[in-house]
Amino acid sequence: MTRHGFRTGPTMNDVAAAAGVSQATVSLVLNDAGGARFSEETRHRVHEAAQQLGYRTNAHAKVLRDGVAGMIGFVGDYVATAPFAGKIIEGAQARAWEAGMLLLTMNTGGDHELEAASLEAMLSHKVAGVVYASMYHRVVDVPDVLGEVPAVVLNAQDRSGKFPSIAPSEVLGGFTATKQLIDAGHRRIGFINIGRVEDALPAVVGRLEGYRRALDQAGIAFDDELHCAGDGHEDGGYRNTLELMASRNPPTALFCGNDRTAWGAYQALASLGLSVPGDVSVVGFDNQESLAPYLRPGLTTLELPFIDMGRRAVELILADTQPPGHTELFECPLVQRQSVAQPSHLPNQRTGTA
Repeated sequence: MTRHGFRTGPTMNDVAAAAGVSQATVSLVLNDAGGARFSEETRHRVHEAAQQLGYRTNAHAKVLRDGVAGMIGFVGDYVATAPFAGKIIEGAQARAWEAGMLLLTMNTGGDHELEAASLEAMLSHKVAGVVYASMYHRVVDVPDVLGEVPAVVLNAQDRSGKFPSIAPSEVLGGFTATKQLIDAGHRRIGFINIGRVEDALPAVVGRLEGYRRALDQAGIAFDDELHCAGDGHEDGGYRNTLELMASRNPPTALFCGNDRTAWGAYQALASLGLSVPGDVSVVGFDNQESLAPYLRPGLTTLELPFIDMGRRAVELILADTQPPGHTELFECPLVQRQSVAQPSHLPNQRTGTA
């Protein structure tokens, strides 16, 4: 039989005839109905017949029976296209598959109309829940419609406090990066951030707080002249590094708020005839796989635990027990490479000239 020129495919009755059982038996076996008792031989015949005929179970029927589809929705802004944030999807997808579910993913590119349409489509298909993800750590306004299903905010924090959130621990990350340089013997540590504190981005505020805590713990006074707002880009890292190194008492080490900033810092130091880590040590943040391992020398940096965060978001949806408004922070592990060494005296420090 055809419909609009397409074959409808084998039916459950076709499977029943091929397996020599009733249509009801096929339905119970293929849908793994609880309480249904059949011999392994019967189950094998049904599954083998379904496979040979190319029969697919009816997802719509599953929704009608169970109330949810075997899918979890994932809506992100630029997550799927970011050079490293895509690992969030990898982690979420792996955890969903372990639970026998698929991840229905939509990358909206920041288009609010597309986001709204995507959420409506997912909810109409009765997804088991929705992961609402951001490319970078920020405070977000979560659409009210997500209150209809279990939902988790990922790599961001819900402004309303209605939904559980998962985010990296920015303060601990900033502390760890700075302490790595302190432990190597540095006392003059510059920090090139990835934005202005007044913009209140959690990564900007948190990494600065961690930097200051590490200095304070080591008995090192915070010097505002060693802190640059930065912009998170290579050219900003280049300019700010030149500015820091031109000071009368330049730093012997740099903590860069992300790896792209560190890349710019490498280039600025090279233009000044300074080596990493012989003259200046550098630590980054993100562990961007297309960049950090390939700088020369390899960049010591903090890794954003995207895979683990993605997995945890799906786990919370499956459990549906996380209290609303709770933010779970994930530690950013240190990835040690070759960009940190004990401090050496810079030329202008030896001569005492600017």
